[in-house]
Amino acid sequence: MRLSFICIIFIGLFLSCSETKHEQELAQVVKEGLSFSLEQYNLMAQSLPDSTRFPRTTNTDDGNLITSGSGWWGSGFFPGSLWYLYQYSGDQNVLVEAMKRTAPLEVEKLNTGTHDLGFILYNSFGNGYRLTGNPLYRDILIDGAKSLISRYNDTVGCIRSWDHGDWSFPVIVDNMMNLEYLFWAFHATGDSTFYNIAVSHTEKTIQNHYRSDWSSYHVVDYDPSTGEVIKKQTAQGAFDESAWSRGQAWGLYGFTVLYRETGNKKYLEVADNIANFILNHPNMPQDMIPYWDFNASEIPDAKRDVSAAAIISSALLELQKYVNIEKSGKYLNAAEKIIRSLSSPAYRAKTGKNNNFILMHSVGSLPANSEVDVPLSYADYYYIESLMRFREILGKD
Repeated sequence: MRLSFICIIFIGLFLSCSETKHEQELAQVVKEGLSFSLEQYNLMAQSLPDSTRFPRTTNTDDGNLITSGSGWWGSGFFPGSLWYLYQYSGDQNVLVEAMKRTAPLEVEKLNTGTHDLGFILYNSFGNGYRLTGNPLYRDILIDGAKSLISRYNDTVGCIRSWDHGDWSFPVIVDNMMNLEYLFWAFHATGDSTFYNIAVSHTEKTIQNHYRSDWSSYHVVDYDPSTGEVIKKQTAQGAFDESAWSRGQAWGLYGFTVLYRETGNKKYLEVADNIANFILNHPNMPQDMIPYWDFNASEIPDAKRDVSAAAIISSALLELQKYVNIEKSGKYLNAAEKIIRSLSSPAYRAKTGKNNNFILMHSVGSLPANSEVDVPLSYADYYYIESLMRFREILGKD
């Protein structure tokens, strides 16, 4: 079963169903990457004894670690990474650490002021529940999902993203990433409200966020009283009509999940179209680590965004399961190129360096001069997730 599966998904890469040299080399990259991540995050935990603080990035002025409280949209990534590393290692000390780092996030289950509860709660408690079955985690997750859907506007048909700025009802493409949480809540409770809201939000995103070439705007602002589009923007990208790299990655990942959860082939087609836009873009570098924006004026000297690359890799590793053999091979090959690049000294830190983050050279928001060319906890999370997905494909679990 395992050998035939490998033979199918790696067609064009392997000449037979036996464990080839290529497969052995890739397995070594994956093993080494996970072992390094485990070592680095053990050091991170030791350097951050206060479990109510979450590693975020590095201060570009003094090089010191920047942390966040539980309310930061990315607070769930460090605990989520620890859960993956526990799954990989089986180390009870990592389990204890994951539980300790997850617990302070419980307060966010009643936070109705953010659309990012998927990132905060599902990455942490969700992975914890998947691995332990802890009923407390289930209850926390259900409460958080109810808080998330409180931001839904039936007239607009979407979950509101931001409460700041001059927008009336802003919806960002990033919000596609929080819909997986709602599908989990639907399965856990049987309440179709979660499912229906996720699907409605998805339909509106297809209708209004995507251009004819399957690139995406970052922000669509709606009139909450009529549901009409007011304007379309790209707040963290180079300009409104540009293709902000992480935004394209969020969409690819989100629509892949939507197909998994609904079986609606329209969503698979959208994911496939987004993948083609990304992988075939003339400004995609040879090492497959995209510039912070595919249309950045300073290309080829533009900053790279490792976080976008890690998200794309993880998304492609799921998407390849749902497409034909030819596309599957193409997506696996692209994901492998990305993971090999991310695992190289050009992008991955040395042990004990980089404030114990795993990857270097991500970009948060270049227009705001925020988190530019620094490590970011969410880049690490999707790198680890990609490695775990490769490990599963290779039959190493």
